[in-house]
Amino acid sequence: MLTIHQLVKRRGSRTILNGISFQAQPGRVTGFLGPNGAGKSSTLRIALGLDRADSGKALINGKPFTHLRNPLATVGALLDGSGAHRARTGQAHLSWIARSAGLPRSRVDEVLEVVGLSDAASRRVGSYSLGMGRRLGLAAALLGDPEILILDEPVNGLDPEGIRWIRTFLRERAATGRTVLLSSHLMGELAETVDDVVVIHQGQIVADGTLAEVTGAHSSLEDAFFALTTRNGRAAP
Repeated sequence: MLTIHQLVKRRGSRTILNGISFQAQPGRVTGFLGPNGAGKSSTLRIALGLDRADSGKALINGKPFTHLRNPLATVGALLDGSGAHRARTGQAHLSWIARSAGLPRSRVDEVLEVVGLSDAASRRVGSYSLGMGRRLGLAAALLGDPEILILDEPVNGLDPEGIRWIRTFLRERAATGRTVLLSSHLMGELAETVDDVVVIHQGQIVADGTLAEVTGAHSSLEDAFFALTTRNGRAAP
């Protein structure tokens, strides 16, 4: 389980996160929805120990990320692209991560096959398309076969076939009891994938519930999002 409790983050005089709280549950895909600049990436970076909150907690299975004894087996993350050096091959990039975590070399070939990059494994990352880079980043997140997946805009750069594939993959992952947190501003994709929705706007949680609860009487998640983010005169950027 991923638990965010009363997170506050400030940068200078600006409040990035204003006491936000939510949970991502095992066996479910949770969509973390908000416009660019709403605070999604800041929340994920704090959860993964890449940034510090001014107050509040981000816990993974009840512990801060930095206290996990075997982090790759507990949480896998895809944030900004693949994180790979452009001169390395996809296979070399994953092999380095596997060695550093004490994982068997065979795991590299397994995750390359899962994400559909086996044929491109020996190519340099600099020659990859944006979508291939996202697949490589997902492969790295899967190396430890983690209990929790945290993905920031995972369909960015994917073609329609790739989008359908990742949608099915995430649903299957959750069906095995894993926790999936999917951050996106693409409401249509979220509506096709998630069980639960957390809506963040201007650093505050404005809705948190099942997809049906958040959508409510609106005809679509997009309509519900617009209503939520314009309530009390707060227009989405």
